[in-house]
Amino acid sequence: MAKKTSRPGRTLITFFLVVGVLYGLAALGGTFKPKLGLDLEGGTRITLQAVGNGVTKTKMDQARSIIDQRANGTGVTEANVTVQGSRNIVVEIPGKNSGSLVDSVKRTAQLRFRLVAQCGGQSCAGDGSPVAPTPSATATPTATPTGKSTAKSTPTATPTTSATSTPKPRPAPKLADATPTATPTGTSTAKPTATPTPTTPAGVDKGASINDPIKWAADPGTEWLTKFAAFKCPKNGDTTPVADNPDQPLITCDPTNKVKYLLSKAVIEGTSLKSASAGIPQNQAVWAVNLALKGKAVGVFANISRTLINNGGQFAIVLDGKVLSNPGFNGVITDGSAQITGSFNEKTASSLANSLKYGALPIRFDSHPQVEIIGPSLAGDQLSAGILAGIIGLAIVMIYCLLYYRGLGLVVISSLIVAAGVTYALVLLLAKAAGFTLTLPGIAGLIVAVGITADSFIVYFERIRDEMRAGKSMRVAVESGWVRARNTCLAADAVSLIAAVVLYIFAIGVVRGFAFALGLSTLIDLAVFFWFTKPSVTLLARRPFFNSGHRFSGLSAETLGIDGDHPAAVQAGLVGGKA
Repeated sequence: MAKKTSRPGRTLITFFLVVGVLYGLAALGGTFKPKLGLDLEGGTRITLQAVGNGVTKTKMDQARSIIDQRANGTGVTEANVTVQGSRNIVVEIPGKNSGSLVDSVKRTAQLRFRLVAQCGGQSCAGDGSPVAPTPSATATPTATPTGKSTAKSTPTATPTTSATSTPKPRPAPKLADATPTATPTGTSTAKPTATPTPTTPAGVDKGASINDPIKWAADPGTEWLTKFAAFKCPKNGDTTPVADNPDQPLITCDPTNKVKYLLSKAVIEGTSLKSASAGIPQNQAVWAVNLALKGKAVGVFANISRTLINNGGQFAIVLDGKVLSNPGFNGVITDGSAQITGSFNEKTASSLANSLKYGALPIRFDSHPQVEIIGPSLAGDQLSAGILAGIIGLAIVMIYCLLYYRGLGLVVISSLIVAAGVTYALVLLLAKAAGFTLTLPGIAGLIVAVGITADSFIVYFERIRDEMRAGKSMRVAVESGWVRARNTCLAADAVSLIAAVVLYIFAIGVVRGFAFALGLSTLIDLAVFFWFTKPSVTLLARRPFFNSGHRFSGLSAETLGIDGDHPAAVQAGLVGGKA
């Protein structure tokens, strides 16, 4: 059977096409400048001041850890989070346009699930499609944070329908947004207008017990209905914290302060959240936040969905006292999984998922933290000196390779240039996709990897020389030397990659950035070595300048340390150092 013919030209073309795709994707991102860290570019500093009693060192350390996890959720943002004094946490985030990350840091993330008794404003029906189980048993409440309905299916009944047409347990009267005309005795005069003779639930003056949220949502009583009618949402932009007592009903608004809600006591706490993640659901084009509940909350959620199915009943997802979503159900959810969709984009969905995933802060901070823009921590001359030192070091390596390997040194130089180009493309892509921020330690990790790349060339070239000293021609030596050099380089790069992974897992801050850059450069070295260096040497081996042992090729008999009349030189086809 004939041996498979090597096609180095095809390999090089494929490699450069892949590099072109990388730069094309970077161009779609709209920038050819990498994101720089605090030490190189500066960024945003947020000073959070703890308020209230019960502020301890332990709670401050817990809050610092949670905020650090939020800010560095991807592991490569390289935000710096420190505790200053007994009540301040200072967060320094690279870049001057980190709005979504700043919001994620400041958010207290108190998540609770409540039942909707009444709603009023621009959207009294559910603000999205009803929740329905999917083949994977995932709930899909598609509520929009803006309060606008995204439902495309037939809308479910709302609490404004008459008691005779509304299935149990939704017979409570609705007061909407009209100013109440309550009598001195506290009895509301607002009456539903859906039918001439609305049905009033028994015990409406007192209402059901707040400790039975399902019954209370259907019959909250006159006292709470009157409070709800009198309540006015704050002006848009008002950041006053909402007092959210989980053991009491809540009157609040959505984040836009356009729709108000009367809600039951909390039926599920955020501590029952098993996981939270952001992504684009299958067969959809919008971002969503996926939630999964655990423990007793799964059964509670199933009971709520069974009670509210297809009857106009709604439950509210309340974040920091604001109603994020108020969907209904058209199926029973048995596994505790849900999906929040709406007017999310990648940044807002990821910010919310990180806040929910890493939990609520154990202490309360001032609602108006100090936010300021800071400059780079390194002076411009320090950065310039570091870049100059790197260029000088790289130039010395290239000159040495040219002097020692002569013609083969051109392969070293071109491989280093190609590796630098691939590295830059990946840095741009990771900055856009994963928030990768380039700091001085990260740049050091990339420069250290230059030595790893140069080692690969040296091992390969020396293997080729050994094979030619044994009497093989260059074309044969290139292939046989590759088999031996390949395993050696894979072992060396594997050690470097393991070291980078271990350092990344156990380190924090900018050290993780160094480890990430080192691991990335190691993988790039393997790609360049296999798909650029090897095919390039194979092509050169077919040129008389190299395979005949020209004195400047780096493979002459003189360079190999053998005489031109040596049997190995004759067998290898070398001509004693003459062209």
